[in-house]
Amino acid sequence: MPSLQVSGRVMDEGGSPLARAFVTMRDLRQVTGPDGWFSFATPSPAAMTVSKPGWSSIELEWDEATTFFEATISPVTIRGLRVAAEAAADDATFDKLLNLADETAVNALVFDTKREGGKILYDTSVQAAHEIGAVEVYYDPGQRIAQAHEHGLYTITRIVTFEDPLRAGAFPDETLIGPWLDPSSQSARKYVVDLAEEACRLGFDEIQFDYVRYPSGRNAEISGQRDLTQEQRLDAVAGFLAEARELLHPMGCAVSAAVFGIVVSSTDDQGIGQRPEEISVQVDTFSPMVYPSHYSEGWLGFEDPNEHPYDVTADAISDTIPRLHEGTRLRPYLQAFWWTNAQIRQSIQAAEDAGIGWLLWNVRSNFDLEALPSDAEVSGE
Repeated sequence: MPSLQVSGRVMDEGGSPLARAFVTMRDLRQVTGPDGWFSFATPSPAAMTVSKPGWSSIELEWDEATTFFEATISPVTIRGLRVAAEAAADDATFDKLLNLADETAVNALVFDTKREGGKILYDTSVQAAHEIGAVEVYYDPGQRIAQAHEHGLYTITRIVTFEDPLRAGAFPDETLIGPWLDPSSQSARKYVVDLAEEACRLGFDEIQFDYVRYPSGRNAEISGQRDLTQEQRLDAVAGFLAEARELLHPMGCAVSAAVFGIVVSSTDDQGIGQRPEEISVQVDTFSPMVYPSHYSEGWLGFEDPNEHPYDVTADAISDTIPRLHEGTRLRPYLQAFWWTNAQIRQSIQAAEDAGIGWLLWNVRSNFDLEALPSDAEVSGE
C-alpha cells in the first residue's frame, strides 16, 4: 500500500522550536526533539493532535494537499495552591480550596503523595512502600484528582525524593547519611520513580520532585558529599531527573523540580547538587522556593528581607530567568505564611509582572480569598 508522508515543526509563540511536544495521529505518536520536528508515514491522511503537558493543545486537519505543518502552542500559566495531606483528607477543607480556585485566578492544586519523613499518603500499589511501613493513608488521590479536574484545575503531585528516613533505615546500602538517600543509588532512584509512575497513572498532570538534592547543613559536612566534585553532585541529581522524565513524558505527565531558592542567586551548587543550568535541562518547570523569611539579614541591603516581599521575589526571578534551559518554564513557590494578605499579594505581583506562574506554600493549606488575585486582575481587565 502506498505511503503518504507528512512532517512539520512545533514552535512556541516566539517562533522557537519546541522540544518534548507530542504529535499524535491515530495510534501513532512522536515526541519532538530539540529542533521541534516530527514526521509520519501513513497510508491515508488523518487529523493530528499537538500537545505538551502544561501547554495548550491544537488539532491539525490534514489532507493530501498539505505535507508540511508549522504548529504553534503556548504554555498555560499555572497559579496554584499547595494541598497538605490533612487538607486533602478533610472534605470541608478541600471544598474550601476548590471554592477559592473557582473565585480567583488559581487554576492548579499541588498534592503531596510522598512527603517529608518518607510517608506515602495513599494506598499505593508499590509494594516496597508497604514493606517498610511507609504507607499512612490520608486520602484517595483518584477522587481528589477527579474533583479538581471537574473544576478545571491542573493537578500536580509533590514527591519528596531523597529525604526519607524510612527507606534509609530499611536499606542502609542506599543511605548517604541519617535520613538521606544517596542520589546516585539506582535502587533508591527506582523506588521514587516507581511512585512517580503510579502517580502519573492515577491521573496527575505533573509530577514534581522535591528534596531532589544532597543534604545541607551539618549533614552535608559529615556525609562525604563534599568529597565529590560539583560535577559529580550535579550529574547525580540531573541524572535522576532525566530517568524520571524519560519514563513520565511518554505517559503524558509533565515533570518539575522544587529547589532551594538560594541556588538561583549563586554561581555554584551550594554543595547540594542543584543549579538552574543542569536541572532545567531535565524538567518542564523549575520551581525555586522564594521565601524572603529564609533570606539572611542584609540580603539586597535589607535589614529584614521578610519585610520586602516584592523586591526579594522579583530579584530571585530576575536571577533565574537567564539561567534556564530554553523552553523550561519558571514557576516559583511563593511564601504564604508569616505574612499579611497584602504582603502575599506583593510577592504574587512580582511573579505576575514577570509574566510567570506561581505556587503558594502554606504548611496547613490555610489560604485567604483576600490574598489571591482574581481572573480579571491577572488578565489585566
